[in-house]
Amino acid sequence: MIDEGNLQDRAAHEMSRRKMLQVLGVGAGATAAAALSGDPVYAATQGFDDRLGVTAATYAPPTKVAKPSSAKDIALDWIDGSRSSITDLSDQIWEFAELSLREWDSSLATADLLRSHGFTIRWGTAGLPTAFVATYSQGHGGPTLGFNAECDALPGLSQKKGVPIHDPLNYNYDAYGPTYGPGHGDAHNTLGAASVGAAIAVSKAIKKKRLNATIKVFSSAGEEQLVGKAYAVKAGAYRDLDAFLDWHPTSVTSTGWGTNSALLSATFTFLGSAGHGGSPLGNKSGLDGALLMATMTEFLREKNVAASGRFHYAVINGGGAPNVTPDMCSIWYYVREGSPARVNVLYGKILACAQAAASASQTTLQYRMNSAIWNTLGNKAGAELMYDNMQQIGPTEFTAADQTLAKAVQASLGKPQVGMNSTIFPLTPPNPTFLGGASSDTADVSWQTPKISCVTPTWPPGTPNHNWAATATAATNIAHQALLSASRYLAGTAIDLITQPTVLAAIRQEFHDRTAGITWNSLIPDGTQPPIYQPPASFLRKTGQAWPPPGITWPVPSLISREKLGTDGPPLPPVT
Repeated sequence: MIDEGNLQDRAAHEMSRRKMLQVLGVGAGATAAAALSGDPVYAATQGFDDRLGVTAATYAPPTKVAKPSSAKDIALDWIDGSRSSITDLSDQIWEFAELSLREWDSSLATADLLRSHGFTIRWGTAGLPTAFVATYSQGHGGPTLGFNAECDALPGLSQKKGVPIHDPLNYNYDAYGPTYGPGHGDAHNTLGAASVGAAIAVSKAIKKKRLNATIKVFSSAGEEQLVGKAYAVKAGAYRDLDAFLDWHPTSVTSTGWGTNSALLSATFTFLGSAGHGGSPLGNKSGLDGALLMATMTEFLREKNVAASGRFHYAVINGGGAPNVTPDMCSIWYYVREGSPARVNVLYGKILACAQAAASASQTTLQYRMNSAIWNTLGNKAGAELMYDNMQQIGPTEFTAADQTLAKAVQASLGKPQVGMNSTIFPLTPPNPTFLGGASSDTADVSWQTPKISCVTPTWPPGTPNHNWAATATAATNIAHQALLSASRYLAGTAIDLITQPTVLAAIRQEFHDRTAGITWNSLIPDGTQPPIYQPPASFLRKTGQAWPPPGITWPVPSLISREKLGTDGPPLPPVT
């Protein structure tokens, strides 16, 4: 008898292997096994399910992994009884809307809430002033669990809360080029608040039930620039964790064990000679260098970038007026790929374009690595525990007013007016073919300890991350309900990790199986100083920090153009 279901599954599986080869840029004569063996990190993420025979057609998530307990009841009850303090922190951070590495007030507010519930605070993780580790311990021994908190906003995404049309809260007038202020277009205001709420809830439960455990909250600096955790992991801040719990705002409720993109962040500065735009001969334009680089890298896309690859850029200082040739211009690149090895190859092609652009524009190139991270290592057993908790706790519920606001936002974006999603997406294996996407500096943490994460809907479906519409809902009841759900899911999962040693052991065993034979090494070159800003004196006083931190050179050496003007050769004789 022919098993048609098995044949369909095998056909789908073989198709995925062919697609994987295409994504990897491997020729038809190669095999998927050879491709994966050549990239152990890719094999640990995308090839692990293949080794286990896990496919979407046959997979069913286990049930009753998450266990009801009085400790879990205490944690969830605390969240329900403390809703306002959790959502108030989120709304405070939304109002501050502080950019990466300058989260002065946001990090202080986060630390204050944790301290008020018995956590001790250690500031200045990896030399970054706004980063801290908050710790709460009960008893002796037991697991050490980490929670992730982020609070940085994004440039240009200012938006009035609850307003469904684009209407910036902060509009900066300039006669020649107006701009918008920063805003929480990735809803990191909710991210940190929910994680803090979950960590405090777990601390209440372990104290009341006298459970042995240590809870740590890692408040990270500059996640939107992929900086904080990349340097913190390199400095050893995440050592000795038994598991790390994380979540992110989005438009649905789900969990999984898929990967994302490794990333390199680098800035290329072209130094030339300034002059009058009306008399350009001999001037050397830094802007020309940046634009030439951008143009050349665009030509890479067809033949040099696999389906899993991405790169994108922003010109930072392209000049202040058309009649002044800018003698300095920087262009900032994010380069993404499916593994560290692959991202390094693509970065090498980008660098070659930068060097050629400097030569063609007769400028001098200076470049620096800002940050670099691996792709995320998933954990199937951890996702299954999280999913079972989500099922038992239930999805986020939205009011009729929430649905009205969501549909109005969707109308403004030109998307179907379906409102908010109130279901938990089924847990399924990740697509065996990684087609690229976003990145997170939590990825480096995932190679130190098992990372368990989820997402909940703080903005309407159809809204992209990093859009004004995400900012619009990030301080409304939509976001409040979503972040409270995330807080419950994180807390419930953490309690199971503490009260079920065999479950935690299985999660850690999978982590060791995935990482066998792989040695994590930071992609950031040794001696690289992180991007950093000097804090206000009041911030240093409140946090007890000195400036500059150990290992930080301050002031940063200036980058100044001292290029000579160019020439078009000896003077020509007059025309007679």
